[in-house]
This record gives sequence, structure tokens and C-alpha cells, in this order.
Amino acid sequence: MIINVGLRTDIVQHYSDWLFRRFREGFAYSRNPLFPNRLNRYELSPDKVDAVVFCSKDYSPALGRIREITDRFRTYFFYTITSYGTDLEPNIPDTEQAIETLIALSETVGKQRVAWRYDPVLITDVYTAEKHFLAFDRILRKVRAHIDRCIFSFVEMFPKLQLYVPDLVPLNLAQKRVLATEFGKIAKKYSVPVQTCGGGKDFEDCGVPACGCTTLDLLGRANGVVFRSIRHNGMKRRCRCIESRDLGWYDSCPNLCKYCNANRDRSLVADNYAAHDPASPLLIGQVRETDVILKAAQFSYLKNDGSQISFFDL
Repeated sequence: MIINVGLRTDIVQHYSDWLFRRFREGFAYSRNPLFPNRLNRYELSPDKVDAVVFCSKDYSPALGRIREITDRFRTYFFYTITSYGTDLEPNIPDTEQAIETLIALSETVGKQRVAWRYDPVLITDVYTAEKHFLAFDRILRKVRAHIDRCIFSFVEMFPKLQLYVPDLVPLNLAQKRVLATEFGKIAKKYSVPVQTCGGGKDFEDCGVPACGCTTLDLLGRANGVVFRSIRHNGMKRRCRCIESRDLGWYDSCPNLCKYCNANRDRSLVADNYAAHDPASPLLIGQVRETDVILKAAQFSYLKNDGSQISFFDL
């Protein structure tokens, strides 16, 4: 199975002590969002976890310790760096600092395990298409030698987004294709593979192939193993990413990015953050008497039991 660290909240940036303790102790609990009294117990051992996928906007809190995990587990790292300011990303390091951290991460874990994400792409009076093109070019020029690929996606139009970003310009498919085409040209200029997150085949003829950002093929090549070819439902609609299990919890990310739908009720973030205990097996809060702990099914996708692949397997 694949463990994900960062879909529901930025664990690396804000809860890294908890993260390293969970891997050191070898297990973690995760609440079921639909049935909050049900806890899934995940064994965090190399024989139970095929790979650990990280997603963060700031790896600096974990850089000095990340090898505690990478020395034992197969890994892949998504680093989100955008051109937005504090009006949209109140608690994110500035772009230049983030670029320096990405380079340090790449030098530690290997560029084949690092992808740069430029997302979500949204258009406002301040963040115009031209501004995005200039930022994408500038960042890619600096990180191109330190990443495996770059990924972009368009903002998801959840119900409260227009409230948080009043001058947001809704994009139709034709407008998205114009943006995708330019991103594709810039990535080609620097010889860096580029893809969208989701989007199906909408942008293939724009020079941006349709492929999942977290596939077994990607994880296998990055870590020198072969995974079985399996059918799966993806992480969400029109998504080709392999299913993974997240250790995080919604409404707990202090980044407070205005375009993010993982903080569904922002009024809960401060309370949830205050309820965090680095010693708890849960990211937020403690195990309650009414909780039911279930042993999660952890099936391996590995084809060759983790042995190194040969040239002929590629």
C-alpha cells in the first residue's frame, strides 16, 4: 500500500515531529472522515508500506531528519512552489526560500524522487496569465536540474472559493488550453517533463500529456522497483493516481491558503492545531473511549518483492 503525507494537511511543514515519531514507533491511526469514531491503524514498516508519498509547501522543518524515512522506505516528494503572495498563501515561505529548500531536498533524496508542483493555477486581477508564465519560467529555470518533472493543475471550483477570492476569473476549457500550451512550451525549453494533475486528455495536443502524478510506474522508476499492473479507481474523478492512505486530517492546515478545500471549515483550524499532541498516534486529538480501532488492510503492489530492477524490466 501507499502512505500519503500531505493531502489533507501539510504534515511536513506543521507536524513534522509527530511524523518522525510515528515512523519511529512504527504505526499511526487515522480517523475515517465519514465515520469519525472509526480509527484505521496503519503499520509503518517497510514490509507493510510500498512507498511513502510526501506533499508539502515547505520541507525545511524535515530536511535534517528526512533520511530517517528515506533510508528505510521507498519515497517520492511533491514540492509546491507558486507565484502567489500572502493575499492567497498567508503562511508559506517566499518563493526564493522555497527554491533553496527544494534544491537541498533534491540533493538529499535524489532528483529522481522530487517533482515541482505549480498549482493550483487561478486567474485574478493581480495574477494574470502573463504573470503566471513569467513565474513558471523563472522558477523552472532555477529548479530544472533538481527535479524529475513539473506538474500543474487548475483550481477546483468549490462552493466557497469565490467568497475567499472575490476577483477570481472562472476559466473555460479554451482558456485552460491556452495556459497549458504556454506551460508546455516553457517546460520543453528547459527539457523538463510536464504534466497536469487530472484533466484527462484535454491538453495532450497542447504538449502536456495526460498521466497521473502519483502512479506505480512513477514510484517504481524513482525507487528502482517494479510494481504490478493493477486496475484501480484513482484518488478522485478523472484521476489516474494510485490510491493511497492519508495520515492527515481535514481542517487542520495552518497554511490557510484561500484556494484550498482541505480546510472545509476554517474556524476549526486553530482548535484542531491546538489539539495536536506529538505523542498521540492520531494527528489531531487523542483516542477516545468510544473509538473503534480497525486494522487497516495493507496489500502490497510490488511485483518483484522490492529487489532492484534490471534494464530489461524498464
